[in-house]
This record gives sequence, structure tokens and C-alpha cells, in this order.
Amino acid sequence: MKPIERSLGPDFSKLFGALVATKLGDGLIAAAGPLLAAKLTDDPFLIALMGALYMLPWLLFAIPIGTMVDRINRRRVLSIVNFCRAGIAAVLTMFLALDQLTITVFYFALFLVGICDVISDTATQSLVPTMLKRDQIERGNSRIQGADTILMGFVGAPLGGFVFTIAIVAPWAVQSVSFLAAAILVTTIPVSVAAGAASAAARSEKFVEQMKGGISYLWNDKKLLRLVVTTAALGFCFNVATATQVLFALKVQMIPESSYGLLATAGAIGALGGAYVAHRASQRFGRGLALALGITVTATFEFLQGLAPNPWAFALCMALGGFGVAAWNILLMSLYHSLIPNEIFGRIHGTRRTLVWGLMPIGAAIGGLISKIDLRLPYLIGGVVSVMIALFSFGFIRRLGDESERVSESA
Repeated sequence: MKPIERSLGPDFSKLFGALVATKLGDGLIAAAGPLLAAKLTDDPFLIALMGALYMLPWLLFAIPIGTMVDRINRRRVLSIVNFCRAGIAAVLTMFLALDQLTITVFYFALFLVGICDVISDTATQSLVPTMLKRDQIERGNSRIQGADTILMGFVGAPLGGFVFTIAIVAPWAVQSVSFLAAAILVTTIPVSVAAGAASAAARSEKFVEQMKGGISYLWNDKKLLRLVVTTAALGFCFNVATATQVLFALKVQMIPESSYGLLATAGAIGALGGAYVAHRASQRFGRGLALALGITVTATFEFLQGLAPNPWAFALCMALGGFGVAAWNILLMSLYHSLIPNEIFGRIHGTRRTLVWGLMPIGAAIGGLISKIDLRLPYLIGGVVSVMIALFSFGFIRRLGDESERVSESA
């Protein structure tokens, strides 16, 4: 008989509820954002710049933000940043309603949202290990990934693309309300759970010294460093590939603007499958093999998207790629939760994201330049290189994943 799995607890449920609210708003903008950018400009490089500006804060601010999250109450940080995101979405709604939005204003707002998301992601991921036991972390991360997939892929993105063609202000108005709801829900999490794991000691240590400590920890842990570098290289290639996806879909695959949001459903179906399978595959085959297969599948179908002869083949490749990346993301975050002590998690999370997500804007910008030659070319170049990286790192990822699993079982 299958053992009954323990509840993840009321504190995690509150955090999860706030995440659901924000992901609904984010899902609407996942489709509406690129469509709005395409209305404001038809320059492929400027379209690619949208993704670059959103990711740039990870390069600039992730390390100091991670240090801050380790020093102060994480619940308060998460609540304040959601209030800020609600305000930014409300201002964008006003500009759109007055027909005063320019590409410059839109990209500035996007950059501010990117800063907020760095804070939100770091605080959320730092909270997860404080709310769950080690044997619950993969389940918790699977639930988070599943909600992300459903709300952004099945609900938000298709709805956002459709609503955008009817009322251009609606996606941002709904996003503002969803962030406000998330901010209120986060305040119900107990202070004792949300406090920084080493807050008392952290406040007595200089901020700069703490930042240096996080960087030094990652640099000296060679296995962790190699994992981060590998992930950064893969993320760079994926952003080269998908930088101008909206133009590839509209101009090469000839997908109508009103149906663009539905395209995300294909990736969401695959991602939902990956979220469901990840924890089960880890239990059956081991975390290491599941991780290595996940990223190899993702890279392969990233490349094949560029060869897709029609929208149906493109959607199929998106679905299979989404399956792989969802499983990879869940197990990778669980791996990091196992390898990194929670009292310094914010700093290490910020340091690694500086490398991983900080390279993404550069990849997006390069993808935008390449797409000026041919809109298929970013997929082909980014896909080939990512497949090579995945195959080269297969054995290392498998061994590290299996080692972390043994440590978790013995803890």
C-alpha cells in the first residue's frame, strides 16, 4: 500500500496561496507583454530587449538582495515587494488607459518589475526549506511548479492574449489586483517562520562582509560552482533561442495575434506533465538521472523548435521541451535546497542567480541580433550549443544529484 504523504502544513499553504495570486497576474502578462511590445515596435532587437531588461536585475542586484533577505524578516520583504508590484501594474494600467505609454516607459517599468521579482523569488525560495522537512521539499517544489504551469500556461497566458485583443488595459489591471491579494496573504505567515535563519548573527556582521562570504562559499565549493556554471551556460543558450519567439510565432509560423497566448498552452501541457513526473521519477530512478535526462530533453527540443515546419510541430516541440524544463527546475531547486545551508541560502541563491540569470539578458540581446539574419537561426544556434552542454555534463549532474539524495536520506 502506498504510504500516506504528510500535509505540507498551513504556513506553506499561505505562501503557496500568495504564489497562486501572483502567478495568475504574471500569466496574463506572459502573453500580453510581448504583444504590447510588438505593438510599440517591430524591431527584433527591441523585442529581444524586453526579456533582457526583465532579467538584467539578476545581474546587477541579486547578490545584495540575497544578502538582505538573509538579514531581515522574509515575510515583511515578500509583502512589501508585492505591494510594490501592484503599484507598478496600476501605473502601467493608467498609462495605457490614457494612451500615453511609450516603449521607453514600458521598458523602465519592466526593469522595476524585474528588481521586484529578484526580491520575491529569493525570499520565497529562502522560506521553503524553513516550512518543509527535507523529505517534503521535492513535493513542495513540484506543487509550486505545477501552480506556475497551470496559472501561467493554461489560464493566464491564453486568457492574457485573448483579453489583450479586446481591452489592452485589462491584463495589467488584473495583475495589480492579484499582487495586492498576494501581499495581504503573505502578512498572515507567522513572523517566527519568516525571520531570516541567521538574523541575529547576521545583523551583527557587516553587510559587505556577508556578501563576500556568500561569493566565497560558492567559489570554494567546486561541485556547486560547476553546477552553477553549467546552469548559467544552458540558460544563456535558451535565451539566445527564445529571444524573439513572439516574432517567430507571428511571422514564421503565421500564428494569429489573438491565438498567441494559446501557443503557451502547448508548453504548459508538457510542463504540467514534468511537474507531475519529477518527484516520482526522482523516487524511482534517482534524482541524479532524472535531472540529467530532464535537461537533455529540454535542450533537444529547444533545437527542434527551430526546425518545426508548421505550428503543430512547433507546439509539439514546445510541449516536450516544457516537460523537460519543468522536471529540471523542480529537481534542481530541490538539489540546491539540499546543498546550501538555509542560514546563507539568500546569499548563495543571489550569487548563483547573478551568474545564471545575469547572463540571460546577454543571451537575449545576442538572439535578437541573430534573428535579424533569420528568425529560425537563434533556435538552431542556441539549441545545438545547449545540447552539447547537456551531454557533456550528463555524468556530473547525475553523480551530484545522487550524492545530494543520499545526504538528504541520512539527515
